Amino acid sequence: MMKKMTLAACALVVAGSAFALEPDKAIQFRQAGYSFMSWNMNTIKNNVEGTYNQAQVIAAANSIAAIANSGMGALYVPGSEKDVGNVKTTVKPEFFSKPQDAAKVAQAFNREANELAKVAATGNAAAVKAQFGKVGAACKACHDDFRIKRN
Repeated sequence: MMKKMTLAACALVVAGSAFALEPDKAIQFRQAGYSFMSWNMNTIKNNVEGTYNQAQVIAAANSIAAIANSGMGALYVPGSEKDVGNVKTTVKPEFFSKPQDAAKVAQAFNREANELAKVAATGNAAAVKAQFGKVGAACKACHDDFRIKRN
């Protein structure tokens, strides 16, 4: 019982901290998540284009799925739709003004990322490559609609 109460208290602290998150921190945290996801995408790309290492692919696919399912949507707090001081964002205002459209691309990405983790577990390199393409397409859909292109 004490363990459950401790976990519940921790969950409330985490949930409460998300609501109090300053816009600059929200931008930094989501950028960190996307950077880690990008690194894992490159790991899979290198494996499907070169020597295939199933363990690396599984770890990378699981990391991508974990990030996709981590609740990063909570990091899109009011005020994080624009640069905050020295913290720059690449999110377009449309992400905030068209939440249904943003939700659709996010759900598509989550679905494809979860499927990638399942496919990676099979060890079938050709199937991983095909599913990896679907994940990339889901990423591109969000980037096309909701990401500012900066040099």
